[in-house]
Amino acid sequence: MTPQVVLDILGEAFFLTVIIVVVIVGPSLAVGLIVSVFQAATQINEQTLSFLPRLVMTLTTIMMTGPWLLSRLTDLFNRLIYDIPHIIG
Repeated sequence: MTPQVVLDILGEAFFLTVIIVVVIVGPSLAVGLIVSVFQAATQINEQTLSFLPRLVMTLTTIMMTGPWLLSRLTDLFNRLIYDIPHIIG
């Protein structure tokens, strides 16, 4: 196994991790920004007003994109498991 193979595997895994984080956290950040602008405009300083919409958006995003993210993860791990003889040998 060459260092280049290890770097390729780690790079692919890191890229998938970044995709998963962006897909889950991105919509939550957008909702948080909208709620923050609303709070600043109306001068409402309620903490739960900021927390609850982000929580709901995060859960909704996980429910909607969960199967796709899980298929991407299983594809990566299946490819790694099937390539073990080629990587070692």
